[in-house]
Amino acid sequence: MKLLQRLTLALLTLGAAATCQAGTGLMELPGLPGDGPVTVFYPSSGADAPVQRGPFQLQLAWQAPPVQGNGRLVVITHGSGGNPWVHTDLARAMVAAGFVVALPEHAGDNSRDPSTPGPESWKRRPAEVSRAIDAVARDTRLAPLLALDKVGVFGGSAGGHTALTLAGGAWSPTRFRQHCEAHIADDFSSCVGFITRLHGNLLDGLKKWLALAVIRHRFNDDTAYTHEDPRIQAAVASVPFAADFDMATLAHPRIALGLVTAGLDVNQVPQFHSSAVLAACQDRCTHVAHLPGASHGAMLSPMPPLHLLNDVQTALLGDPPGFDRKVLPEVDARIADFFAQHLQPLPAPQR
Repeated sequence: MKLLQRLTLALLTLGAAATCQAGTGLMELPGLPGDGPVTVFYPSSGADAPVQRGPFQLQLAWQAPPVQGNGRLVVITHGSGGNPWVHTDLARAMVAAGFVVALPEHAGDNSRDPSTPGPESWKRRPAEVSRAIDAVARDTRLAPLLALDKVGVFGGSAGGHTALTLAGGAWSPTRFRQHCEAHIADDFSSCVGFITRLHGNLLDGLKKWLALAVIRHRFNDDTAYTHEDPRIQAAVASVPFAADFDMATLAHPRIALGLVTAGLDVNQVPQFHSSAVLAACQDRCTHVAHLPGASHGAMLSPMPPLHLLNDVQTALLGDPPGFDRKVLPEVDARIADFFAQHLQPLPAPQR
């Protein structure tokens, strides 16, 4: 019976996506007052053409007319210091399946302004996702093509933290501090970000002491932060930061929850983050994909050119030797399938 339901959903999705679609549209919407722009990928009647965004030359239909897809919206919440373009391949796969995909720019934690990453950003991000949905709902070109009673969210790293919050997880800055106090050596990059790494030399002790001094000074708030948006009905968290969650709140996710994990993640060490979430939710969440030979940056696709990354970023985000990015289209397809199952795409309109 489940197989029949999945095949039916897939046929509905493909039927909707095929309606007059020629390319992957791209537009930028103004965010609500105080917010940055919302980048939107969507099914379009326009033809793809080269579009330059930062170091990336992408094949997209800039500001081309939108057409009916499957009637569902998925919001992608980027990682720390991120931008829409490193999620273009996933967005294109989602559009090919009929979805409209929106990416808000998270304040103080994006490639243009990376000034306040970590818990300060994590407090803001879920509401920024909700306001991105509102921004799409206000657009007269997109709103008539969507039913926003069932919206999906995909997020990686800090975006994965946001996805877990939207799935019903409760976290606190105090839990972040306690994790770092207990595991500063074993999960150093989770606590300090892309500032520096431990190298097994005499400076390591000083780095750990300084990091803990800053963390203890800044993160003493034991408020349990949550955010619920009834429109959001499915979420996928990819290599999420998760050590600051009360895992009991993720044991029974509020919505359909999927996880994408990487076996060689050195930025968010799995035992403290993704594996801990999977242990908490067990069969009440879905292990959408596991990439045993991948590290933290696997789902950045296209990957930023390595010459633009510093040594720390390359070590934490770069692909380990032997990892083959040819597996990523299959992972993208699994993510699209997860949302198709749980968001019940609408049938194509009768012609």
